[in-house]
Amino acid sequence: MKDTTSVNLIKRGIDYVYNFDFKNADKVSAKLIKLYPGHPVNYLFKGMITYWKSYPLITTSPGRESFEADMRKSIELCDKIKDPKSEAEILLVNLCARGLLLLFYTDNDLSFEVFPIATSTYQCVRRSFDFTSNYSDFYFFTGVYNYYREAYPEAHPVYKTLAFLFPKGSKVKGLEELRIVAKNSIILKAESYSFLNGIFLCFENNYQQATFYNKSLHKIYPQNPAYLGSYIKNLLLIKQYDEAEKEIKSSIAYLKNPFFQAQVTIFNGILQEKKYHNIRQAQQFYINGIKDVSSFRSFGDEYAAYAYFGLSRISKLNGDMNNQKLYLKLALKLAIFKKVDFGD
Repeated sequence: MKDTTSVNLIKRGIDYVYNFDFKNADKVSAKLIKLYPGHPVNYLFKGMITYWKSYPLITTSPGRESFEADMRKSIELCDKIKDPKSEAEILLVNLCARGLLLLFYTDNDLSFEVFPIATSTYQCVRRSFDFTSNYSDFYFFTGVYNYYREAYPEAHPVYKTLAFLFPKGSKVKGLEELRIVAKNSIILKAESYSFLNGIFLCFENNYQQATFYNKSLHKIYPQNPAYLGSYIKNLLLIKQYDEAEKEIKSSIAYLKNPFFQAQVTIFNGILQEKKYHNIRQAQQFYINGIKDVSSFRSFGDEYAAYAYFGLSRISKLNGDMNNQKLYLKLALKLAIFKKVDFGD
């Protein structure tokens, strides 16, 4: 990280990864291995390539084993290095590897894998507060901690007692720190934009602000199906149906990612319901969409919930109160944030 050439190489490589240019990302990976053989950043970078090349990375994905092996090797090497001169650099790599591995486990409901890593990761996060002056990326971890330490117990009161065990945070400060990362990051630019989008969408209930961050993210990485899918979702939430439909039509031809295609089926259901008021067509899209996302297991639950919310609304219009309640129950079971339902 003290080598400007290497930092620029890493930045360029990460941009390749997030924009799904894996051919060039692999070239950067080879250069890093040659420049710094045995450095934990090599395993982190390889794991990032696997994660996004396999998107969404689920428990049955062929790349799962190599991804976990690379992340754990990166963490293992970081934990062994005790050189004070390189502590900031190694801590940053360690936190990134831990964060990506925890993301994979939580997205796939592997809670038994989460807790052992989360316990030791908390100590790394607390240490990151001492190094924000070294690299802007550390503001990502302090920002996430500061915001969620306050916001999560507010949204989920059952965790309020547990929250008292941890030092207080600040939602305002957390947002400020995440914005710093979005502007100045080496590694975590995309993740900071993504978190800002999620925070304003699910915690602040400010769909306009969420769309701003997601649009920025999509503009930086136009080939990334995760960011495009999230952007279309946000456009639908703020009722910009024409723009959402335009994005769908322009992307269908070149974005062949199966998970994105499954999302689009549900998005088309929302368009048919909300824009065209074609209830029968919307119902069919929702049913097909639920089937399409089911192969992605818990990764697809959020989108299945959107479809069930839609089917519940349609059942109400049809005077079918039994199915209205049934679909609503299924939606609420799958949805993490119950307010994001595309209702009026």
